[in-house]
Amino acid sequence: MRVLLTAVAYVLYQELRAVPGGTELHRAMVATIRLRLLKIGATITESVRRIVISMSSSHPWKDLWP
Repeated sequence: MRVLLTAVAYVLYQELRAVPGGTELHRAMVATIRLRLLKIGATITESVRRIVISMSSSHPWKDLWP
């Protein structure tokens, strides 16, 4: 099971790496992607129709999120 989860995580990071075509994360390593995109403090609010993610306005890598 651990090997399967590791493989899924690897594929997920490869897909995240392929999405930002012209950004600085295009050739980034997995640790950099994890640090700049996934390890962010945010507030998540769920409603009936949507999920809203609110990040701080002073977040250093806010330009990487659309």
